[in-house]
Amino acid sequence: MSKKISLEELSKHTSPKDLWMSIHDDVYDITKFLEEHPGGEEVLLECGGKYGTAPFEDVGHSMDARELMKQYKVGELEENDKEKKAQQFNTHVKQNSQGNDSSWVSWLVPIGIACATAVVYRYVNARS
Repeated sequence: MSKKISLEELSKHTSPKDLWMSIHDDVYDITKFLEEHPGGEEVLLECGGKYGTAPFEDVGHSMDARELMKQYKVGELEENDKEKKAQQFNTHVKQNSQGNDSSWVSWLVPIGIACATAVVYRYVNARS
């Protein structure tokens, strides 16, 4: 049986000499991995003491990286904290989806300019 770790306990491990992170409800002591991390230690320090699932998955880690993680596992989140994580994740998804809805609008102006430029170019070339 794996050791149960609370978010409160996880949040105490944020220094380069004592760094923990939660990924997919498992908790890892990544202190010894800081210098070896191919993406640099800053990335890990940002997620220290917190949920790191989204940043971990955003990068698209290899199967080798996932296998390597196993040696750093120290436990898993308590059930109550897994629920908090799900709530935090749902809030994060809502915020991101709202931001993505408005991002298509930012494409309208450049597309409109490109179309107007093409029309003017054809008009000028047709008169010549």
